[in-house]
Amino acid sequence: MAAQRSYDVVLFGATGFTGGLTARYLARHAPPGLRWALAGRNPDKLAAVRDQVAAIDPALAGLPLLTADVTDPASLRAVAADARLVASTVGPYVHHGEPLVAACAAAGTDYLDITGEPEFVDRMYLRHHAEAVRTGARLVHACGFDSIPHDLGVWFTVKQLPADTAIAVDGYVRAGGRFSAGTYHSALTAFSRTGEASRAARERRAAEPRPADRRVRAVPGKLARSRDLPVWAVPLPTIDPQVVRRSAAARPEYGPDFRYRHFAAVRRLPTVLAAGAGLGAVVGLVKLPPTRRWLLGRLTSGQGPSAEQRAKSWFTVRFVGVGGGRRVVTEVAGGDPGYDETAKMLAESALCLACDELPATAGQVTPVTAMGDALLHRLTAAGITFRVLDEQPVT
Repeated sequence: MAAQRSYDVVLFGATGFTGGLTARYLARHAPPGLRWALAGRNPDKLAAVRDQVAAIDPALAGLPLLTADVTDPASLRAVAADARLVASTVGPYVHHGEPLVAACAAAGTDYLDITGEPEFVDRMYLRHHAEAVRTGARLVHACGFDSIPHDLGVWFTVKQLPADTAIAVDGYVRAGGRFSAGTYHSALTAFSRTGEASRAARERRAAEPRPADRRVRAVPGKLARSRDLPVWAVPLPTIDPQVVRRSAAARPEYGPDFRYRHFAAVRRLPTVLAAGAGLGAVVGLVKLPPTRRWLLGRLTSGQGPSAEQRAKSWFTVRFVGVGGGRRVVTEVAGGDPGYDETAKMLAESALCLACDELPATAGQVTPVTAMGDALLHRLTAAGITFRVLDEQPVT
């Protein structure tokens, strides 16, 4: 059925800031013959994005434009039915994402997004995983800075260690740059819905099978001076540890007993304390509707930094893995995490699912489970570095 569809890849949300970056990345890197299209709710804005990609490659002047809106499920079903894969940049996903996930799961169409919203991912598992397994659709969330560097970085680290022993990995994130309006809105939405997110997580834990003969954990760390790196390790309550844990549950290479902890790496303790106080204030304010509306209005969709500003942005994630008498330190590094690299990660994930030979999977799966080494090789070729910094025996 999928081979008879008109499009290999449809980019939904192409008129947003990150969506536009993703469209321009595809214009430069999509292989000849890839049948792709832009989708969104505003035909005039879609045409403007097409003009931008046609300036990169004049052959794209006739790139198909598909009008679809999250408030019109029939339009989303039409897009999903005629595509092999749909990649979405339309968030906050907990408010806008489910109709497209539902349409793709029902149509047997692969789905990608860049969400970092745990509640949304858990709800989509509960509501649409079984249908996607039935139809063969792969639902792959968190294909941007949340959570590609962490999921593939841990995978890369684990591959440096023996697979027949207990493995423990700690990840330390550092980044410089601005976050996107979409990330900002998604974070504020998540802060305002902590109760709903907790309920969704409990329901998923009750419903999701666990490995019968292996132990897999993502555990919260404690604020402390790191023993591995010259930084303060600050526990990060993001979606990344959950994604890593689910990859580990699906792959025997993570060993019989796997544990992951996830931290921000901060050099100075006063910075940690100031950030914690500021975050606490935001979490309190966002639960009140008037202040939540004011905070949401500080950034609007479509806004983002200039190319010059993005060129100065960066990220690194250091991983310290221990297992089988070995200790390995690895690093994943790249440029602007909130925009350029997220667009690159989403686009390369779409090309990977659409074009590469991959293991047979279906349902809600992680980036590592769906794409693994194929995506790692693509991102390395695209300029994101995965390297071993140090390895040595431990006693």
